[in-house]
Amino acid sequence: MEQTWLTVDELAAVLKVSPKSIRRAYRKGEIPVDRFCRFVRFDLERVKEALKARGNDVTFFESRKDEGRRSAT
Repeated sequence: MEQTWLTVDELAAVLKVSPKSIRRAYRKGEIPVDRFCRFVRFDLERVKEALKARGNDVTFFESRKDEGRRSAT
């Protein structure tokens, strides 16, 4: 099976989240990342497996969009 290496922006587009969410997740160790010199790349299958193993799916990112925001009430 051939691996496809995705950039932060490409992975964000596939998971339909912002690149900032992807960066935050790999810095916290929530998704696996491979480093090539100063570049980071992601294997989509490994990312999906990691999210499922943590009990999270792509919806994990979607639920964090409102995190840290407060309502005006």
